[in-house]
This record gives sequence, C-alpha cells and structure tokens, in this order.
Amino acid sequence: MRFYLLKTVANTIARRQFSTTNYRKVTHCIFDMDGLLLDTELVYKKMITQLCAKYGHKYTDELMMKVLGGTEQRLSEILCKELNLPISPKEFRDQLLVLGDTMLANAPLLDGAEKLIRHLHKTQVPFALATSSSERSVHTKVAHHKELFKHFHHMVMGSTDEEVKFGKPHPDIFLVAASRFPDKPDPTKCLVFEDSPHGVTAGISAGMQVVMVPDPHLDKRLTTHATIVLPTLAKFQPQLFGLPAFQ
Repeated sequence: MRFYLLKTVANTIARRQFSTTNYRKVTHCIFDMDGLLLDTELVYKKMITQLCAKYGHKYTDELMMKVLGGTEQRLSEILCKELNLPISPKEFRDQLLVLGDTMLANAPLLDGAEKLIRHLHKTQVPFALATSSSERSVHTKVAHHKELFKHFHHMVMGSTDEEVKFGKPHPDIFLVAASRFPDKPDPTKCLVFEDSPHGVTAGISAGMQVVMVPDPHLDKRLTTHATIVLPTLAKFQPQLFGLPAFQ
C-alpha cells in the first residue's frame, strides 16, 4: 500500500510543476460513500474500537490509517494480524457487520452531498457509487436516504463484488464502476470523489482525476496526490471539470 501511495504522490507532484489548474473535462462521476457522502467514519471508529477493546487492544490512529478506505475483509485481516487477535478475520468481520446493523442505520448526509447528487441527476450527468463496503452495510447505511441514492446509475460494493479483485489503493473498484456505465467511458473521462488517501491513490492509479474531501485532521502531506482538495462537497465547482454549473 505504501508503495502505491508514494509512487502516486511523486507522479502527481511532478505533473503539478507544469500546471495547478489545468483540469480535464469529464463526462461521468464516481463517488466513494463513507466519510464523503455519509458521516460514518466516527461510527466505524467506535465500532472497531469496541471490538478491539473486547480482546484487550486499542484501535490506534496508526492502525486506522492502515485500514482506511479498504474492504471489510482487508480491514479484518490487518487488525487480526497486527493485534494478534484470538479470532479469525472472518469472525472479526462478522462481528463488525452485526454492530453495523444498528450503529450505522442512521448515518446522516455530509455537507453538500445531497445538493451535488441532485444537481448531477437534474443535469443528466451519469454517476455511480464505488464503496469498499459490503452490500449488507450499504443497504443499512442508505436505508434513510433511499430516494436520494436511487439516482445512482449503479453501485459497486467492493467487499462483496466478485469483479473487484483488490481493494483500494488498487484501481480495480473504479475501473469496474466505469465499465458498468452503458457507454463505458474511458477512465480519463471519469471524475472520482474520495475522502481517504488510499481511495485517492486508487482513483489516480485508474487514470482518473480525483476530488478529495479529507477529514480536517488528516495530515496534509497525505492529500498532495489528489487533483483538487476541498473542505466539503459544498465547495465543489462542477464547471472546473466541464460539468454543468450550479444554477
């Protein structure tokens, strides 16, 4: 993972030496979900902290950075190995899913998410979801926002999608998401929205531009490989990427 992140950061910095505002026009958008559209990251932290404490361990910030943006399987594998837990990754994941059934059920939308989704739908810009979560978790999290999420053309759920061979920071999930649009756009025509460094790495590695909306406490050195960094989705200007402007 570290190799992917460092390599992408180096390549992006090299490109920015020539231009800082020359964004490519896009035709399609692909969104991450947790920490970008839905305010779930703190809930996930509480869930994982609770599980780790059950076995006498702390869920540190260092561990959190290792699993951020990854699939449920990968998260469970890393934590079981790093903490030498007395259970299998599958057992850890199963317990996490059970906690999520209740703790993730009322996740609120983050600033600017609803406005942007409705704008893209109204202006007929195709968009999809590409989340590392499982189908079970996604259904729980969007239950209170069904009307809004029905506007997504499709959803790729990395933890349970057989076509997603490797999770973020690998590019698989975004390439699969792009391939499922009817017109199968070239990756360069897709704009990714992400909040995690690994998610940004995945998008850039897929050949896409990435709008990053990071946690405000994230080390800024982990945001330099994004195409553009914003404090919230409410600050996004679609016209920068050739998309219809807000009215």
